[in-house]
Amino acid sequence: MIDYKDFLKNPEKYFLTYRNRGGETLFKQAKTTLAKIQKVYNKAAQQKLETWQAEINQASRIFPKLDAKQKKIKQQELKKLSAKIALLEKQIKEGEGIIDELIGNLPNLIFNDVPLGPDASNNEVVKIVGAKPKFAKPPKDYLSLAEKLDLIDIPRAAKVSGSRFGYLKGDAVLLEFALIQYTLETLMQNGFLPILPPVIIKQEYMEAMGYLAQGGEAEVYNLPKDNQYLIGTSEQSVGPYYAGEILTAKDLPKKFLAFSTCFRREAGSYGKDTKGILRVHQFDKLEMFVFSAPENSEHEHQKLLQAQEALVQGLNLPYRVVKLCSGDLGFPSAKTFDIECWLPGQNQGQGEYRETHSTSNTTDFQARALNMRYQPATGKKEFVHLLNGTAFAIGRILIAILENYQQPDGSIEIPKNLRKHLGQRQSITKSQN
Repeated sequence: MIDYKDFLKNPEKYFLTYRNRGGETLFKQAKTTLAKIQKVYNKAAQQKLETWQAEINQASRIFPKLDAKQKKIKQQELKKLSAKIALLEKQIKEGEGIIDELIGNLPNLIFNDVPLGPDASNNEVVKIVGAKPKFAKPPKDYLSLAEKLDLIDIPRAAKVSGSRFGYLKGDAVLLEFALIQYTLETLMQNGFLPILPPVIIKQEYMEAMGYLAQGGEAEVYNLPKDNQYLIGTSEQSVGPYYAGEILTAKDLPKKFLAFSTCFRREAGSYGKDTKGILRVHQFDKLEMFVFSAPENSEHEHQKLLQAQEALVQGLNLPYRVVKLCSGDLGFPSAKTFDIECWLPGQNQGQGEYRETHSTSNTTDFQARALNMRYQPATGKKEFVHLLNGTAFAIGRILIAILENYQQPDGSIEIPKNLRKHLGQRQSITKSQN
């Protein structure tokens, strides 16, 4: 969540962001929210509380110097003052609870270098890396290749589970585990700690991570009897790991590499990518997550992007890096980069870039809602900055491998960096499945 006190002091900064993120609709919503906060926020009560707390502290310092009679009088005074403080704190807390609800639907501020625009057509291509593979004949799409090699079974998954599900079989499963091993050995050398997070989290943490606002609830699977949700990405479970805790400066950065199954309703994707495993309700994913000091978070964000590029380059896949525009950013994100891998079999064999990775800096937006702070070496406690980045969404990177490494005879060459995890095999053929 945003810092509502800063919102009260510098509303124009927020209005500018919200106009760029969501046009007039979000801009008007922000103005209405500000007016409501102004009615609830009691600055005089805050100042009175600080004055009374200062009196308590001052009395504690002089108390040992008082004689017995003075101590008794002072104790009575402090008892009355403490009761007044408790009542005022309760009133302020109730007001802050109302304010938290009001600002819950306002997204994060954005960085100055985020491209401005209402939708994905305004995203900025930062760079293009790698030569696209050449084929003597139009390349096939991954589903055609996978079905002939008996790697993916969509019809039986539809029979058992419904649309947007798939069975991975044989060498597709072995490729998944090879990708996991490749990712672990690569990222552990860079200080990432492997973690297997719960795939079910409490509602309060899904809200704090910013995934229920602005229609987000329609995209997640809810378990209403238990007031819990299935995660749509590992970051929703890893992010709250230190919720309510105070870290020290020497603890940061904390870097996790999570592996989990993820679940998404894809309610906003009706009619898109309905066949195959490109957009499904259930998939496995490796996710990087970083807890950073605020002054280092932009540097950590670049390191996440570099780690993603190194993973993709290690598979020798052509890709491009895209910086998302203001209107295409996720609710908690202040800046996001996507990596889009080249998929030569898409678009009737003409090929196209499709998103396989994303990395975002959410600054203190999520940490504030999670009450997650750290103590710098000097000065007062600050909120931690949280960052996330895809290592591999297994289904999508399998698609990229199948389409880029397809051979004229229908077999699939195995990327060199995965071969040691597959018994030094060089290809996938029908006879092996």
